[in-house]
Amino acid sequence: AQLVESGGGLVQPGGSLRLTCKGSGFISSVWNPFHMGWYRQAPGNQRELVATVTSSGDITYSDSVKGRFTISRDNAVKRMYLQMNNVKAEDTALYYCNARGSRNEYWGQGTQVTVSS
Repeated sequence: AQLVESGGGLVQPGGSLRLTCKGSGFISSVWNPFHMGWYRQAPGNQRELVATVTSSGDITYSDSVKGRFTISRDNAVKRMYLQMNNVKAEDTALYYCNARGSRNEYWGQGTQVTVSS
């Protein structure tokens, strides 16, 4: 079982990107209860939480992205998304998806987001 992120790239300040986290090898009874989240890590910085969504749909955001980013999940296709709007240079980082269950935790390999003009 694994998580694979996609959708990163180069975007201008003020632009938008949509990141996707695809789960493979998970059965629904394992995937659906996952507490899921997006994290990011910029060079020289620690990995930080961006947003989370629980199995029941409760959502949290870091203050730095609140009002600009939207997290969502679609259990039917085992995917999680991060809609990034009005991006800023400080959003530049490697973005990871995370899935945490009662017994296991999974990380993707990351997708690079670079915000630059």
